[in-house]
Amino acid sequence: MNRSLLRILAACLAACAGLGTSQAADAPRQLVLVAGKQSHPPRMHEFNAGVQLLARCLEKVPQVQVRTVLNGWPADEQIFDDADAIVFYMDGGGRHELVLEQGRRLKLAEAWAKRGTGIGCMHYGVEVVTDQAGAEFKRWIGGHYENAFSCNPIWEPEFNRFPEHPITRGVKPFRIKDEWYFNMRFVSDIAGNAPETTGNVKFQPILVATPADAVRDGPYVYPKGPYPHIQAAKGRAEAMLWAVERADGGRGFGFTGGHFHDNWGNDQFRKVVLNSFLWLAKAEVPEQGVESHVTAADLDLNLDPKPGK
Repeated sequence: MNRSLLRILAACLAACAGLGTSQAADAPRQLVLVAGKQSHPPRMHEFNAGVQLLARCLEKVPQVQVRTVLNGWPADEQIFDDADAIVFYMDGGGRHELVLEQGRRLKLAEAWAKRGTGIGCMHYGVEVVTDQAGAEFKRWIGGHYENAFSCNPIWEPEFNRFPEHPITRGVKPFRIKDEWYFNMRFVSDIAGNAPETTGNVKFQPILVATPADAVRDGPYVYPKGPYPHIQAAKGRAEAMLWAVERADGGRGFGFTGGHFHDNWGNDQFRKVVLNSFLWLAKAEVPEQGVESHVTAADLDLNLDPKPGK
């Protein structure tokens, strides 16, 4: 083979390689939303309806491709194999889906994190028993709810200041009643209400508000409190959505709202979470955030068959 032909062949191979790289870069990021099993009275903890609604809100967003898992852990775990980000919206505590099977699932999630997969948890899904998965949650998402240390009152914070971050793009001030957890057990025991780099985690609070003294005085949902250490922190701002960047190259977030299903009808509440999904998957968040429209009829779709309906 003469040198001219070799040069032509090499140029063709380089062009093909470049084309493959461009196509890969333009491909949508893969996001998996995992909904927990049926829980709580009607229109509360509607995990299955919630993830399906949020997935529909992202159908026309080319940056990401969404797959949903309903009613807990998937029968076929291959759905996780090419995921760029995985979000868990479900019940937590000692029966959190991630801690079952005697730690096998935790090891699987640790492997995801090591390859740079984004991990997010929402509402009750941010709670784990410290001895079961506290260290893992601090590594993956920057913190977790700890029973009797954190608290879960139903209250109406006002979010009127936002950091400059892709998750806050297009989000306008809002206030909304929810079971907003706070006083989380964050990595390195930081307060979590200010940006901080600690250990291998770059921590950024996103939704921050200051609970009124009456909120700190309780009652909380369970146990009803008040807890003296929560009262002692009166006047302190608290983070209820936070984002982390990990040393493994992955990202994480925790969101403590999401108790009341109808809150997904609030444009700002919904937008900040949809933006979080894109950011978690390393997709570009639009300059004005993810635009979506939800009707009352949309909120009625796919609700779990619960007593009292």
